[in-house]
Amino acid sequence: MNKRLISLSFSLRSSVQLHRPPLYHSISILFYSSSKPKRSKFNFVSKDRRSKSTPKVAVAEYLINQHQFSPEAALKASSSIAFLKNTAEADSVLSFLKESGFSKTQLEEVVKRIPRILRANLDTAIKPKIKIFQDSGFSNSDIADVISSDPWILRRSADNRLGPAILALKNILGSNAGVLKVLKLSGWYLKYDLEKTMIPNIEVLKSLGISSSQIFNYICHFPRFYLHTQESIMDFVRRVDEMGFDRKSKMFLSAIRTISSMSLETWERKIKLFQSLGFSEKGVLTAFRRAPQCFVYLRRRLRR
Repeated sequence: MNKRLISLSFSLRSSVQLHRPPLYHSISILFYSSSKPKRSKFNFVSKDRRSKSTPKVAVAEYLINQHQFSPEAALKASSSIAFLKNTAEADSVLSFLKESGFSKTQLEEVVKRIPRILRANLDTAIKPKIKIFQDSGFSNSDIADVISSDPWILRRSADNRLGPAILALKNILGSNAGVLKVLKLSGWYLKYDLEKTMIPNIEVLKSLGISSSQIFNYICHFPRFYLHTQESIMDFVRRVDEMGFDRKSKMFLSAIRTISSMSLETWERKIKLFQSLGFSEKGVLTAFRRAPQCFVYLRRRLRR
């Protein structure tokens, strides 16, 4: 397979550099003789399909010749979708994203990570998602930055996920600038109902005396922490309390987050590792209270 990919990449590079039409037949033989790619879960595909007699177009050649993709990006995309039956759909999607402020690099990143976007229905699968961001006050360049950093955002439901999640983040962070910073680091928040996860968890942490600035800092750096259930957060707090942690300590939130990041079995293995290095049970708890974040390290790093 590696030899075939190398041969294809060389063929594609040569065709671009020499301004010659790509070698359609050689590419088809080298690459597209492989088994059919798995069907995507994307509900992107338009109902309007051409007849089976419509000639198929090789994705790699299409992206390079029609949209000036790099051979590497075209090859990556074509590993999931070998051919297109309807290039008109792909043209409309790619042209729209270009007009919406996506740079060549950003466009390639989106297509590499979700090649099925080439078969998307522009009016029902793409435009509503972009409009949600625009209606929320984001500029085209901001939208391009966020989506290219996590293209799977385009799989979210515009009304049921994107809109409510963006609004919740804006209410929590106070500005689009804050939302933009968070989403560039993690588009995870747009997958969840934040009214049922993040917001209740923030209220719990505030009730424990943890400062808003520390809570907001963790929103950027540890996004998955806030997506636990409220019951789970309370259980993590209980376990930290049982270790004798002072709730007024600046390390209190770090301790909760550390406990949330590992299973009970992993925690017990960390305890045994410290004990094997000469720590008493009391010494392990003292170390945890002073620097809970160290317990997140891999065992090899801890041992060293």
